[in-house]
Amino acid sequence: MKKLVSVSIKTIIFFVGWAICVSVIPIPNTASAVIWRFWAELIPLVSIIALTLIFWLIDKRKTRLHLTGKLVNNIILGCVTGAVWLGVSVGILAIIGVVHIDGRNQISMLWLWMISAFLNTVMQEMLVRGYLYQMLKSNCNIGIAVIVSTGLFTFAHGGAFEAGILPVLNVITMSLFVTAVLEYTDSLIAPIVIHFLWNGLGAIILGGVSLAEDYPHLFNMVISGNSILSGGSCKIEGSIIVLLMNLIFMVGFIMANKKKVKYINPNLLWRRE
Repeated sequence: MKKLVSVSIKTIIFFVGWAICVSVIPIPNTASAVIWRFWAELIPLVSIIALTLIFWLIDKRKTRLHLTGKLVNNIILGCVTGAVWLGVSVGILAIIGVVHIDGRNQISMLWLWMISAFLNTVMQEMLVRGYLYQMLKSNCNIGIAVIVSTGLFTFAHGGAFEAGILPVLNVITMSLFVTAVLEYTDSLIAPIVIHFLWNGLGAIILGGVSLAEDYPHLFNMVISGNSILSGGSCKIEGSIIVLLMNLIFMVGFIMANKKKVKYINPNLLWRRE
């Protein structure tokens, strides 16, 4: 009971502390939309990095952060997985005729918009699958860590609740899928890359994923036809095709992780690289 109370207090202080930092640190006043967005993403990220460092220094004997791991391997895995996830989803939707590209837009400082989206992705992953996830896993169990991290991730995407059950299920299964990648790689790198490709390419380039309203999109993705297939007003994130892709990847990485664990002998003498 004492451990449960301690863990609950840490979780609340960590999350609320981050929210307070984000709310009290002012965003520099600028007339440039892209520069404003950059600061709006940088401040939450710096806040979560600072809190993570503080909590980890206090708790480092019990909690490992698992931030990098095999950096190059995880970047490659993240790029391949993210590209297949987004590419197959959009490809299927295009083949069945519910999405298509109709023209493109000029975007000033596209590179900075992409950097801002990347900062946002790193912040989200560190918030829900960084210190908090590892602290809950080490002090409780993986089930609690998955439930809390998925709940926080879903809460952070609260707009999905107004859109219907499919968008909510997509947020939940996406979180579970990325968490399965975290467990498989034992690192945040691949989850960050996967998440960024979905947001950066899916939203800013293709215009098929919803980010903050001020984010531009290079191409105009037109959504039409059956809303269950196309996603309707939620764009592709409301599509049942994406739900199926999330489930496939989630199950695939869970099975891959179980297979990897089987290579660890009872005495932990060796493990598969």
